[in-house]
Amino acid sequence: MSVFTQFLQILLTCLPLFPLRQQVSSGQESPFVVVLGIAQDAGYPQADCQKTCCKPAWEQPERRRMVSCIAVVDPSSSQCWMLDATPDFPEQQHRVQQVVPGKRMNLAGIFLTHAHIGHYTGLIHLGREVMGAAAIPVYAMPRMAGFLENNGPWSQLVALKNIEIRHLRADSAVVLNERLRITPLLVPHRDEFSETVGYKIEGPDKSLLFIPDIDKWERWERDINSLVGEVDFALLDGSFYKNGEIPGRDMGQIPHPFIEESLARFGKLPAMERAKIRFIHFNHTNPVLRGNSEATQSVLGQGFGLAKEGERIGL
Repeated sequence: MSVFTQFLQILLTCLPLFPLRQQVSSGQESPFVVVLGIAQDAGYPQADCQKTCCKPAWEQPERRRMVSCIAVVDPSSSQCWMLDATPDFPEQQHRVQQVVPGKRMNLAGIFLTHAHIGHYTGLIHLGREVMGAAAIPVYAMPRMAGFLENNGPWSQLVALKNIEIRHLRADSAVVLNERLRITPLLVPHRDEFSETVGYKIEGPDKSLLFIPDIDKWERWERDINSLVGEVDFALLDGSFYKNGEIPGRDMGQIPHPFIEESLARFGKLPAMERAKIRFIHFNHTNPVLRGNSEATQSVLGQGFGLAKEGERIGL
């Protein structure tokens, strides 16, 4: 057996262990998901935080991260759909339009997850004070739609036809085009103003689960392990690394599945299943935001991943 043949066999054996970002489709015209932001609603660093968690990001702008957001991009149709409209909407909308060299992506719609500040307030940039957009489709569940239609300044976007509300139903797929469809999945969360959903995105070859916010996996009537098994990639709530991360505050009032809990829940999955999972939506206190931390090494060392701004995931 030649040295080249031995090398090739070793390479093929190791391929399933490569992280998610290595599994991106190489076809330029293939649809893909691009990660536009990874931080919790308030971004990183967070306003008025001068603690050790945020100080490096204030001093070094390259460490800053935008609010959790992804976009579905179809180069062949020059269309894109953003999942959530964050406070970083201007920069994220600009980036997604430039994601395919030589083509301007048309914003074909925005899918909202829920009515917490990091997930819908970017809609304000569609209004007459900024873009003066014309009937941008905004996909929302019933309570979320009612919140926009009946509360200013969002109701002005509807009245002036800057946005056009498209009503979603849980578990009912929306066909984006002949190659893409997206399905909202109701999840338990703090639903003060609207219900909360994650999304399953299906392309011609691959599928992706996007759940940036959920209370706890065990509070969901669905089996998250089974859902991970049904898709090729999963971007899941990683808001906090562990309990006690915010000193002096009852973290029961801001329930999320701690990454430590998720590692234990998914830890017995086969290596190929664990490699599907990448955490996203990091609070400014989360140590995975701070470079080569112990927390980061723990996540990666167990075969999971951390979402990166700008990475593409082929569909």
